[in-house]
Amino acid sequence: MITVTDLVDALGAGLLRTVVAAGNAGVHDVALAEPGDTTGQPGELVLGVGVADRAGALALLERTAPAAGLVLKGPVARDPQVTHAVRTLAGPALVELRPHTSWAHVVWLLRGVIDRAAAPAAGTLGTPGAHSDLFALADAAAEIIDAPVTVEDAQSRVLAYSARQDSTDPARVSTIVGRRVPAETLTHFRATGVFRRLARSSDPIRTPAGPDGILPRLIIPVRAGGEWLGSIWAVVRSPVPEERIRELSAVAPVLALHLLRLRAEAGIARRVSAGQLRAALREGTVPDGGPGGTITLPDGPLRVVAFGSSPRGTDDVRRQMDLWESVAHRFGWHRPLLADLDGLLCGVVADAGRGGRRGAAGGRAEAGGVDWLRHVLAETRSHEAGLYAVAGRPARAPEELPRSLAEAAELHRLVGAGRLPLPPGAGIVLMEEVWDAVVVERARTAVGGDTWRLGGPLAVLRAHDEEHGTPYVTTLAAWIDHYGDPQAAARHLRIHANTLRYRLRKLEETAPLDLASPRLRLALRLQLLALGETPPPGGPRP
Repeated sequence: MITVTDLVDALGAGLLRTVVAAGNAGVHDVALAEPGDTTGQPGELVLGVGVADRAGALALLERTAPAAGLVLKGPVARDPQVTHAVRTLAGPALVELRPHTSWAHVVWLLRGVIDRAAAPAAGTLGTPGAHSDLFALADAAAEIIDAPVTVEDAQSRVLAYSARQDSTDPARVSTIVGRRVPAETLTHFRATGVFRRLARSSDPIRTPAGPDGILPRLIIPVRAGGEWLGSIWAVVRSPVPEERIRELSAVAPVLALHLLRLRAEAGIARRVSAGQLRAALREGTVPDGGPGGTITLPDGPLRVVAFGSSPRGTDDVRRQMDLWESVAHRFGWHRPLLADLDGLLCGVVADAGRGGRRGAAGGRAEAGGVDWLRHVLAETRSHEAGLYAVAGRPARAPEELPRSLAEAAELHRLVGAGRLPLPPGAGIVLMEEVWDAVVVERARTAVGGDTWRLGGPLAVLRAHDEEHGTPYVTTLAAWIDHYGDPQAAARHLRIHANTLRYRLRKLEETAPLDLASPRLRLALRLQLLALGETPPPGGPRP
């Protein structure tokens, strides 16, 4: 069963928007509100088709209190009294249907998404569903325009094409074979302003012949709720009559519904996969079957990775997931194992750099592995310098995934708090590469900030510094960090070596201590760390 929030997200902000989330209950059916009838059973999403004012909305809300959600058209859905009533009654979630959106289209889409959530295996490529419908629409469009047609999404990925591709140019052949418009062809159309016009207008676009045998094109934008979803591309060798163009444009709204349905299905599949991955990471077991099948983990060993950005980027995990899914697809990982856990974006990758499989003939690392992720971060950090990933130790069986997750989350917290600097130029940090820093941080946390109260020389030195303005605590920290090297300790403090020796003598007169004892130095350094006296960057660690 799909929740109200996931249902709204699946259809997209161009059609629906959550105004009051309420309990985010599951939805199994859509119901049309009939005037005067009691409606709104648990699990139903009620559509207020005839509601046009505040009074009607409040009356309907009283009748639909048990429902999972109530959909109203704006501005009624945003009326302060209506939203207050929803919160007061703790009733159904309140969802706004965007203006100029047809209720009939929304009903069709909602039912398709709910059915898809109940049986996610339906409608995949090769079976009846949105993909098959797209090919049929491409054939119909080709008949209207009497020219070969492709249907593409907003990222120039080919979703369907007509059977008539015998009179196309080399660019179209490459597009169909590769399922994506070639880079040089994209550059040509981008330079001519095609994509700017597609993003801003619903008007048909005609392009002349271009270099390398590119034939003229007729392009019809596909939009829904003002959002650009994709386009119809026809290769036309001669001028097209206006009435044919109008007929082809009439196909766009139908195509928009199918593109929305595809996006919704993809969103549901992603949520099913993310839910199963969350269970694997938390419990160490891979769910058995169920809606959407079972996620497929790569061959072990595996690592759990936590993704982040520095300085701290967006806290919106959904946006982070969209970003990393886009990056993963661009670099060849078409089914990335990503999930959000308590506000942290996590992934599972193969430990390709340490015993895992590499690319064919020892070439480029396989997508979805540690070496691959290292390469991806090296490429993306050239223009997004703050992106990074931290990874726990390898898990050789699913039962060890929770341990690897805990380690990745610990590294993520340390980096975010500034307690673990990223190595220069590195985009990914593995637990075993920074184990010493983690040990020290764990010890510092266990020691606590008030450990100096237990006794020992640090309490005496702190009191002397506070009373007389002396720098004995800082001097002690530098001396321990550079033990046996007074020149380095003096440079760190930016004082002369003789000044350092003088301070040490006065320090020992104030609080006698035997710094030749390794145990004493360790205990003092941990206390100093807990007080905020951190080692110099790149310097020795206690």
